[in-house]
Amino acid sequence: MDRDDISKLDKIVITDLSMQCIIGFNEWERAQKQGVVINIVLYADLKKPCQTDNLDDSVDYKEIKKKVIAMVENSNFFLIEGLAGKIAEICLGFSFIKAAQIRVDKPGALRFAKSVGVEIFRTQPNG
Repeated sequence: MDRDDISKLDKIVITDLSMQCIIGFNEWERAQKQGVVINIVLYADLKKPCQTDNLDDSVDYKEIKKKVIAMVENSNFFLIEGLAGKIAEICLGFSFIKAAQIRVDKPGALRFAKSVGVEIFRTQPNG
């Protein structure tokens, strides 16, 4: 599935998940959890659940949220890039998800900036 095909898919958007985790290189960053804000866009074909109104035909985004929270709050990354990659892996572990766009922000990471963030886009390995 190429990017044009993916852009035609439906989206489920999870906005502003705020969590705490160990992230960064500095000694103090390794010693105490810091806040991160996560935004997730899941790409899937939602035609069937739109018709059936049945969760079994759709993406259980509550389950995805639970898995992401459990991983993030127990994680230990140096880079927000690594954290974003792991979140994408979790999302793509659900069969209905064809692609995922993940944004991880680290508020207050840079002086004079509200936040620093990274945004990645990943697709299912089988296309």
